[in-house]
Amino acid sequence: MKIDYHMHFEYGSYDEEWVKGFFEAAKKRGIDEIGISEHSHGFKEFKELYYNDLILDNSFIGEFQKKWLKRNKFKTTIDKYVDFINMLKKKGYPVKLAMEICNFTDQNKVKEILSKYEWDYLIASVHFISGWAYDSSQIKKEWENRDVYKIYETYVEEVEKLANSGIYDVLGHPFNIRLYSYFPKKDITDLLYRTAEVLKKNNMAIDINTGTFYRYPIKEISPYPDFMKIAAEKKIPIITSSDAHKPEDAGSYNEKAIEYAKSFGYKEIITFDKRKRKIEKI
Repeated sequence: MKIDYHMHFEYGSYDEEWVKGFFEAAKKRGIDEIGISEHSHGFKEFKELYYNDLILDNSFIGEFQKKWLKRNKFKTTIDKYVDFINMLKKKGYPVKLAMEICNFTDQNKVKEILSKYEWDYLIASVHFISGWAYDSSQIKKEWENRDVYKIYETYVEEVEKLANSGIYDVLGHPFNIRLYSYFPKKDITDLLYRTAEVLKKNNMAIDINTGTFYRYPIKEISPYPDFMKIAAEKKIPIITSSDAHKPEDAGSYNEKAIEYAKSFGYKEIITFDKRKRKIEKI
């Protein structure tokens, strides 16, 4: 069984002709099932949470993020998204309904928003460190103004909050804070174990994500080997994904993700249906 459980239709529209390309590209790469995990910033229901949490002052970061929030954001409703994916399901497309949600401060509000829908699974991803979108190339210079170890420590604290909320099934692209090759000088083994332990405690899986390999300067699969070793030790389940934002990228480097997982002793992935898991061999 081959899956790609983390991708986005958001660069196009909820139109069958547009999304066919994702299924066609995935099929050519031998993918049996895809999961669409639209970013929470695509939906009007989450607008207030972004404006509450992000730095939006007159600083270098704030000026960029104010513009970011007005570009291709909050353009539709969750109702329309859910209806579209369910239409694809009825037509026989091998697709799962998911969402990728940011690390908002108010997880109770997130739970309220999501509770109205029947998801197949939910991905939590840390995209902000204290209101700063650390993965945005336009403001990556901010890395040079920060204590890198503290960034990693805060990242782990955010993962702990997300996992302990009890809302999510998967941690998206673990430790993608390595995107621009800023690494702490101090040993972070304790942080890696903290992450693995909180995921294990809350029965969350991790996302073996090739997007960081082909879309970012680090050119490595997330999570990186040091964390993968600990995840395998703790027997944390996995999904595989491409983080595709364009049709032609669906399923990209899936074989590489599978071989990567196998190199740490993984022999199985998990699939989801209405929040229920099934173990599949890889």
